[in-house]
Amino acid sequence: MNMEDHNEKSCLFCKRNSEQVPLVQLDYKGKSYWICPQHIPVLIHDPAQMEGMLPGAENMQAG
Repeated sequence: MNMEDHNEKSCLFCKRNSEQVPLVQLDYKGKSYWICPQHIPVLIHDPAQMEGMLPGAENMQAG
């Protein structure tokens, strides 16, 4: 999924939808994105893996 498709309710990382997994909404830079619980650790510990999926992810610092 590219940044223009951010309103589609599927995980940024694995692309599974809410029929397949629970999704958590994440608001960032005025837009809404979705991520499944399995990939929240990627967002926290290695956000650069989300480059091209979440704007500026390559510049985010790991938590």
